[in-house]
Amino acid sequence: MVDVKDALLSVLPSIRIPRAGDRVHKDECAFSFHTPESDGGLYICMNTFLGFGRPYVERHYSKTGQRAFLHIKRTAKPKSDDSSSNIGDPPRKKPTRLAIGMEGGFDMCDEQCEYEEELKLVILPEFLEIQRDGLLGLPEMVRDRVTSAIDAILAADSASRKQEIQAWDGEVRQVSKHAFNLQQLEGAPRIPPCGWKCSVCDLRENLWLNMTDGAILCGRRYFDGSGGNNHAVQHYRETGYPLAVKLGTITPDGADVYSYDEDDMVLDPSLAEHLAHFGIDMMKMQKTDKTMTELEIDMNQRIGEWELIQESGVQLQPLYGQGYTGMRNLGNSCYLNSTMQVIFSIPAFQRKYVERMEHIFQKAPADPTQDFSAQVAKLGSSLLSGEYSKPAPEREGDSQEQKGLQDGIAPRMFKSLVGKGHPEFSTNRQQDAQEFFLHFINMVERNCRSSSNPNEVFRFLVEEKIKCLVSQKVKYTQRVEYILQLPVPMEAALNKEELSAYEQARLQAEQDHRPPPELVRARIPFTCCLEAFAAAEQLDEFWSAALQAKSNALKTSRFASFPDYLVIQIKKFTFGLDWVPKKLDVSIDVPEELDLSQFRGGGLQGGEEELPDVAPPLVTPDEPKAPMLDESVVTQLVEMGFPAEACRKAVYYTGNSGAEAAMTWVMSHMDDPDFAHPLVISGVSAPSSVPTGGDPPSEEHIATIISMGFSQEQAVRALRSTSNSLERAVDWIFSHIDDLDAEAAMDLSEGRSAAESVSESIPAAGPRVKDGNGRYELFAFISHMGTSTMCGHYVCHIKKDGRWVIYNDQKVCASEKPPKDLGYIYFYQRVQS
Repeated sequence: MVDVKDALLSVLPSIRIPRAGDRVHKDECAFSFHTPESDGGLYICMNTFLGFGRPYVERHYSKTGQRAFLHIKRTAKPKSDDSSSNIGDPPRKKPTRLAIGMEGGFDMCDEQCEYEEELKLVILPEFLEIQRDGLLGLPEMVRDRVTSAIDAILAADSASRKQEIQAWDGEVRQVSKHAFNLQQLEGAPRIPPCGWKCSVCDLRENLWLNMTDGAILCGRRYFDGSGGNNHAVQHYRETGYPLAVKLGTITPDGADVYSYDEDDMVLDPSLAEHLAHFGIDMMKMQKTDKTMTELEIDMNQRIGEWELIQESGVQLQPLYGQGYTGMRNLGNSCYLNSTMQVIFSIPAFQRKYVERMEHIFQKAPADPTQDFSAQVAKLGSSLLSGEYSKPAPEREGDSQEQKGLQDGIAPRMFKSLVGKGHPEFSTNRQQDAQEFFLHFINMVERNCRSSSNPNEVFRFLVEEKIKCLVSQKVKYTQRVEYILQLPVPMEAALNKEELSAYEQARLQAEQDHRPPPELVRARIPFTCCLEAFAAAEQLDEFWSAALQAKSNALKTSRFASFPDYLVIQIKKFTFGLDWVPKKLDVSIDVPEELDLSQFRGGGLQGGEEELPDVAPPLVTPDEPKAPMLDESVVTQLVEMGFPAEACRKAVYYTGNSGAEAAMTWVMSHMDDPDFAHPLVISGVSAPSSVPTGGDPPSEEHIATIISMGFSQEQAVRALRSTSNSLERAVDWIFSHIDDLDAEAAMDLSEGRSAAESVSESIPAAGPRVKDGNGRYELFAFISHMGTSTMCGHYVCHIKKDGRWVIYNDQKVCASEKPPKDLGYIYFYQRVQS
């Protein structure tokens, strides 16, 4: 029998006490979604602070030799009847964020249980278990060391908790700059506790009290015609008085305060004092109106698409087992959930990550939580295995909707890793599913450079033909794409008369201060969307190599190849005249079967003559100067919150052609690694791109980049160009990939040795593109509910085993009526001949 004292003494040197910078993974296994609540509990390595489920803890021991683990097992038990109703308990705080399952947001459901926690020290490989009270008889030095480590692990914020805090950082309402020096006029009116109305239009809801002069005025008009008549904001424009509080939201806990000057909801620490100026006792007020957060949710859910897309009002059959695993919403993470459910319904990604899971885990670095392949394999295998696809325990008071939920999986590690360093995906704000899809594809590209790449199933070539209208000569080019974006031609609506009548009724209701009429949605034929994609585009100011001058030209796009899986995005999101993002609420008759053969390009045709391959003349003088830019457009874009250098590039690359063109450039280049880098013009002096000074690059960083398929020379160059920052170096190397490929080809042609050349690690032929027939069948689509990508909710429908299945976060059910006409992103698979 193993002696406890000897066993502890043998592992004592390896036991560490976590420091401030250590990540303590005590909520989730690094290789699975096992948690302390799982059957086998969770084992936390007391040296690396990584967590492991029972199936993976021995793997960690074999690989690292670490033997000491803290085992945490939690068992749920129902709350006692009086546990949530003690006299004196503080009231439940109202939501302050439009989020789900996050602090300050909306709870998925009330906690109906509490946990009993059991702690043990476990020593491998014997799995020797030592209860905490079993440490009492050990020498004081040993006992103190072990108990201090255990206490520090339990007290530390878990890695997932730290990530949640960072993700929400900056999204909490800020204290207004006017809060401590707000001007309040003498002789202000006394405000009664009820019975308010707008002093201009007599509205009795959505009322705001200006906290400088006491004026009560209605709020902004909403997109659907409801809300107010904009009198409060007009009052600010006339007077400059900045702060207003929404009447009906004042409670002892606070109220909705808006700063017109700062154009945001704010906090006012002096709110009680400011309200007292008007005779309002904040401590005696009760909530009688909806907060702005509640209104935003109501505005989203009032749209009929919420019920249609989620198939609400129908008792859907829950599904469990392999391939039917739900995903928890981590706070506006439905865009990620929907996208990854579809991704792992595709065999190429299953083969790459799920079938090779054991190999990936075996090759994972010391910290697998930071390894892309390991975390993708973990997510994919867990979605498909069925291990986590089980009904959630029923709780007293559960609604019928809640009874269909699964426990599912919570992809915290995956979300943290794929969003790391990204200005949007690292936050808990709602995102565009299309942008996340391309972001994930980009990360797969980075990590599959020297191995099989499942992205090949999406990759296709677009052929662009430009025809000079004066010389009639043509130019053909090709570009790689992963998604086909189809415009929405609103002029092709089949129900124009209904739309016109609806718009008139809506405007009339707005004038009469009545609720808007029932929504009429534009019906657009899918064929018209395809025709809009294929239609010729007029190019003005085109420089013709045949004429050696500018002329007009036509540009047309066709498929140069057809991928195995075609992803189609319906471009529903656009910008209004005021540059505010908006969504086109349309119904499109998307077909189950699709034949795109007629849209295949054929290259240079008989009778066509190519434009000469001559570069345009330099427009800069012998001593180049910085280009003249329309600073008014630059300023307009900067005021929208975009980086100044990005705005300068947008104006330059669109030829000073106005704000609309520049804004389009900005939106299509936001994910570029050099988006906010300074504008550099050929011929204009710029800093050297390959700095030679500074500290030598880290060998660990060099090895990381080489493992992605690049040469040592390229790794060193990238690190030196980015001050030895690994993340920036990876971005740099991928944004300069064409230059590196060209240099590699040149090295090979000049006969350089294999040791000096990078030709072995960079394929000269470019990305591999598959091709086949252009006939497809719809197998999945992602739908969005809400008014813009910045809010709302995503779900996906996937065709499995001959039936449609809806994945709505933790709810996975057989679909009764899949709303194919309201989708946002469609996934088609090729029909084999």
